[in-house]
Amino acid sequence: MTGLEPFGTRLRRAMDERGPLCVGIDPHASLLAQWGLDDDVAGLERFSRTVVEAMAERVAVLKPQSAFFERFGARGVAVLEKAVEEARAAGALVVMDAKRGDIGSTMAAYAESFLHKDAPLFSDALTVSPYLGYGSLKPAVDLARENGTGLFVLALTSNPEGGEVQHALRPDGRTVGATMLAHLAAENAGQQPLGSFGAVVGATLGDLSSYDLDMGGPLLAPGIGAQGATPADLPGVFGKAVRNVVPNVSRGVLRHGPDVVALRDAAERFAEEIRIAVAAG
Repeated sequence: MTGLEPFGTRLRRAMDERGPLCVGIDPHASLLAQWGLDDDVAGLERFSRTVVEAMAERVAVLKPQSAFFERFGARGVAVLEKAVEEARAAGALVVMDAKRGDIGSTMAAYAESFLHKDAPLFSDALTVSPYLGYGSLKPAVDLARENGTGLFVLALTSNPEGGEVQHALRPDGRTVGATMLAHLAAENAGQQPLGSFGAVVGATLGDLSSYDLDMGGPLLAPGIGAQGATPADLPGVFGKAVRNVVPNVSRGVLRHGPDVVALRDAAERFAEEIRIAVAAG
């Protein structure tokens, strides 16, 4: 055991103290170039360390996208390990955006890579895909409970293609996305102040009143900033569940780098707009 409080408890406290903002660490080639960095391991390391320096003591959540590190092989993964370690040491919660999904022992191995207390990439939560069936996630659910970590399950994503699966109707009349939310509500039953099993729900999706988003866990909401959604949109999308939303902003903040002060100022502006929107909702 790690001795950690449940992820939901730690996330609720971080959101209340630091504001409900998640900043992505997405070092894709065009952003490295915008920062005047080469698209190589040295550029990757400079980018990651700058984001962690600017954000880790201030925002509730940092969310590295593992693919942008993995493309550099072992040296890129080493940079990711360091970024995760330093971000958590500075007080930010780290959600590893890896979107893993498989069955049996393979799913267990994915979970151990990010949620086991001794893993080099040990993170506070992991994004996972349930589209081999929600039950395929059981090894990750079990390990998260054991280690005080959490999951964010892809439920209603912001990409246009997602609807062909997530809005599909099951024989019981519910959509696939609604079914995932119902599974998460069961995982979070009785957990206070917030469950540890969250959903990924896009902030760009408009009116979602036909879905029960108040499922006792956090809602990781991509789409703020460059994808077109604004903090003011949050109450209309998430309704009474808006207080449990963790809005994710990546390019909207990161484009202000590499200047640390400019990055911090951008994050603070988003955080304040989100606070106002949530209070109004």
